[in-house]
Amino acid sequence: MCGVHGLYRLDGQRVAAETLSAMGNITQHRGPDDEGMHIDGACGIAMRRLSIIDLAGGHQPLSNQEQTLWLVCNGEIYNYRELRSELQAKGHVFKTGSDSEVLLHGYAEEGDAFVQRLNGMFDFALWDARRRRLLIGRDRIGVKPLYVLQDGQRLAFATEAKALLALPGVEPELDRSVLASYLQLGYVAAPLCIFKGMRKLPPATLLAVEDGQISEWRYWQLPTRIDTSLSEADWVARVRDQLDKSVHMQMVSDVPIGAFLSGGVDSSAVVGLMAQHSSQPIRTYAIGFEGGAAEALYNELPYARRVAELFGTQHREILVKPDVVGLLPKLLWHMDEPIADTAFITTFLVSEFARQDVKVILSGAGGDEIAAGYRRYLGGHYAARFQTLPAWLRRSASFAARHLPADRHSGLLNTLRLAKSFLASTELSPDARYASYLQVLDRQAVAQMLLSEQAGADPLQDALARVHSGDELQRMMAVDLETQLPDDILLLTDKMSMAVSLECRVPMLDHELVELMAAIPSAIKVRDGRLKHILKQSVADLLPADILDRKKRGFGTPMGAWLKRELAPLLQRLLSPEVVRTRGLFRSEAIQQLMADHAANRIDGTDALLALLNLEVWSRIYLDRRDPADVALELKSYLA
Repeated sequence: MCGVHGLYRLDGQRVAAETLSAMGNITQHRGPDDEGMHIDGACGIAMRRLSIIDLAGGHQPLSNQEQTLWLVCNGEIYNYRELRSELQAKGHVFKTGSDSEVLLHGYAEEGDAFVQRLNGMFDFALWDARRRRLLIGRDRIGVKPLYVLQDGQRLAFATEAKALLALPGVEPELDRSVLASYLQLGYVAAPLCIFKGMRKLPPATLLAVEDGQISEWRYWQLPTRIDTSLSEADWVARVRDQLDKSVHMQMVSDVPIGAFLSGGVDSSAVVGLMAQHSSQPIRTYAIGFEGGAAEALYNELPYARRVAELFGTQHREILVKPDVVGLLPKLLWHMDEPIADTAFITTFLVSEFARQDVKVILSGAGGDEIAAGYRRYLGGHYAARFQTLPAWLRRSASFAARHLPADRHSGLLNTLRLAKSFLASTELSPDARYASYLQVLDRQAVAQMLLSEQAGADPLQDALARVHSGDELQRMMAVDLETQLPDDILLLTDKMSMAVSLECRVPMLDHELVELMAAIPSAIKVRDGRLKHILKQSVADLLPADILDRKKRGFGTPMGAWLKRELAPLLQRLLSPEVVRTRGLFRSEAIQQLMADHAANRIDGTDALLALLNLEVWSRIYLDRRDPADVALELKSYLA
């Protein structure tokens, strides 16, 4: 695990070592244990290393015996032992015990196609000196991020965008064409990037530079064929077997390892299976919030404690009332791009807590996307039932829904919020209904908020257009795997865990498990309105019923309540008419109306307000070039 970066000079000039060093220095948090670089004329590749496997011998860049191939790789290749044995049998001589070295010899044996043999999470850069060819790539699911900058003179890449800002002549500039998409989704989806001139390499993508020509292609697609030949019992057995293999494979490490534990189905299943493969108690980590009723809704410590006791883990938990104002600038600097998902705060805090003991952590992230765990996946199920009601009753219910209060931090108001969202979508097409559940702001609200909407890509609609087969549920899940999963959940997981030099692994996203789950019929994935039915059945002998069927709660913070209470002055200052006019992006009156509607519970504007607030804090750090600590002091003064 580390951060990789590099530069290919299209103009033929030699890459300067100082340039690569500057790129690496800004991402030292990703790899505090080691650094290295290799420069061959117009190409230079480099890394910062967090030592996990082959602590003494895994220095990068790695090279073959002839020193004609050079590699830097960030992440882990979980099936490296099997691949190593196969390659050694064919005569390849390994210099190290590093898992990454199999990529080097695999490329020598099979070329670009070898990447399809890898089981892991990674981004990498490989320099083929004989062909004068640079190859960079990203894992199938997009667990590890990779940013690219390309102009007429160079192509540069880095695990974090901020490393590209260290390049000579690169100035941080907002790409206004992504603002509409950002406000709609609450994150910047690939291939878009918040910085003008940069982009994110999509998951499962390779990019090559050879003879001054740049080519890019996908090497993997989510299978679309549904297998109707197996019984539910057969699927249960297959899912359990593959999940067990994934967890066991991802426990490989030469340093202490632990697990995040929320007490939900996904993290509990991972911990339970880890316990079966370990002779020592698994180290588990959980987080809860101090405060009142809103905080209590997000406190999952009792569930985590129950699972920890069940499997005899070495459990640690932390109860926090986070200094959000002090944290935001620092965390948004690490994120590279603004985001409206409050899970980035929670993930940082629990990562920081776990890093006191371990270097590697396993997470249940991805379980909702592969096993159908989100409420929105029931939209079509309940819409069909709703359509059986008399037309007058449907019209009355939809009219009444417009006047329902909404707030996610009260049990009753959260139920009304969900009902309001559902009733507003019942007459929409399946694609439009899905988009309505996902969006932070709808297109009309975005248009009213932006001063000038520049033409830009719409990643959600582009992803929907690429998915041609499957029923409504399969379609939603496939799009989530291309958008929200890599560009929201996995991006924040990577950035927040690596901010404290912690490697986070996601066994639920082993690509073989993902492919298996994609082939299961929707009627088995979700049975009679029961989300995650097949996954729950596969671990029914492992987890008790109160954990399997507990009410879902996202891994976030009670931010909406805080914005109405202790953080209200911060919101008023950062989104004041004067600040908004000075920044020159939005109509102040639209933002003021949004704030008023949220405060009065007419809408739940948590995500929209956080998207705007975080964009302003991000702008002060990156566009105004201010130190995050200085911005934090300023924000704290607003609450004094």
